[in-house]
Amino acid sequence: MSVTLTHAADLSNESVMGDHRLVRFSRRAFAVGTIALIGAFALAWRQQDAHGFAMIWLQSAIFILTLGLGAFFFTLLQHATGASWGIAVRRVAEAQAANLQWIGLLFIVPMIWLVATNRDWHGLTSQGGHGHGLGLVWPWADLAHLTAEAPAEAALVAAKSAYLNTQFFLARACFYCAFWAIAAGWFFRTSRKQDHTGDPALSQRMRMMAFPTLILFALTSTFAAVDWIMSLSPAWFSTMFGVYFFCGICAGGFSVIALACLRLQSLGYLRGVLTAEHYQDLGKFIWAFGVVFWAYIAFSQYMLIWYGNLPEETVWFLARQVGDWSWVSIALLFGHFVIPFVFFISRWMKRWRQTLAIGAVWMLAFAWIDLYWLVMPVIPADVATFNTYDELAQAYAATSTGLANPVNYLMLVGFLGLFIGSASGRLATGAVLCRRDPRLNESLNFENI
Repeated sequence: MSVTLTHAADLSNESVMGDHRLVRFSRRAFAVGTIALIGAFALAWRQQDAHGFAMIWLQSAIFILTLGLGAFFFTLLQHATGASWGIAVRRVAEAQAANLQWIGLLFIVPMIWLVATNRDWHGLTSQGGHGHGLGLVWPWADLAHLTAEAPAEAALVAAKSAYLNTQFFLARACFYCAFWAIAAGWFFRTSRKQDHTGDPALSQRMRMMAFPTLILFALTSTFAAVDWIMSLSPAWFSTMFGVYFFCGICAGGFSVIALACLRLQSLGYLRGVLTAEHYQDLGKFIWAFGVVFWAYIAFSQYMLIWYGNLPEETVWFLARQVGDWSWVSIALLFGHFVIPFVFFISRWMKRWRQTLAIGAVWMLAFAWIDLYWLVMPVIPADVATFNTYDELAQAYAATSTGLANPVNYLMLVGFLGLFIGSASGRLATGAVLCRRDPRLNESLNFENI
């Protein structure tokens, strides 16, 4: 396929084919990640807090999952809409989405191990024990222990046992992870196949597959959010939580795509292929989905729960408004919405590489903080004994967020190292551009109106 250019895009092998530069970068990322994970395990062993370590693992694993899911959604959206501008960016997203082929193991392996050992974790947690097996993380998994700690909550949870039970929970988790791995792997392999054959029918095949895959993506990501995050507080519920989680997927996933594109160009790839026009659209995606839509859904969820004023709903937000958690909530308001809204609203902040990089790193950081805010707070077992909110706030004024624990950041760096190393290594074995897509010419000559 011939490509006619209106600007100087370098399509030579040095610009579009992975080589030793990406291999070296991948190895460094793997090395940093491995060292960080070893440090995290060593420090966690000294702390002897099984529950705390399990929660850090869960939060970090979900964060890495959102990066892969965000890249996968971007890929599916480009195929489904037939957008041409994203073709120049799509291979980067495909490589990151292909990490879903192993990310599921971060959930499945620990879950199966917890169920298989069914260990009593009493005495090995900072909060006096969290039951047996999966009960270390998810309270509903050991109803007897939950009944002893919070009888009123246990009664509500017991009514959900048809859904919240260990066997069904594991079966759903395996289905989610298998679907993500198979679907993301298929799109990556098919796109790579087109690099060799140049068959335009492959583009149509991927587009037709994108529509049902998007539906299954929405269902699996929503149910995974309910299972792995919302059921940490099993008596609480929100019909908007799946959409809220989707916003987090977009905030982190689109940001890491932008950073990966910037890094590739700094290594000498995609010279003249990715322009300010492409970066502007990436910035639009971050701003629209990760900032504006996130704020809309977050406000809507909070407003509806505040207006309904049901104790089983409001208690979830109360736990995030006492002690140091109130500062995290305020930080999210400004850091995830107000500041990036103003920062990204100008087209020039999205077109300049330096400012886009700053904005993407900022959003990536607050996507992590947002997940920490979702996963880590614990609803006080004695919350029903307080007559007013002021009494609750005073009783838990010294509540710590645990953000100072270095295991959080060692685990984050470790998983990011594996994510970056895996995606970079995958790009190193072939083209970093969908170089024989029939509409590549449109993407290379794309201009914003």
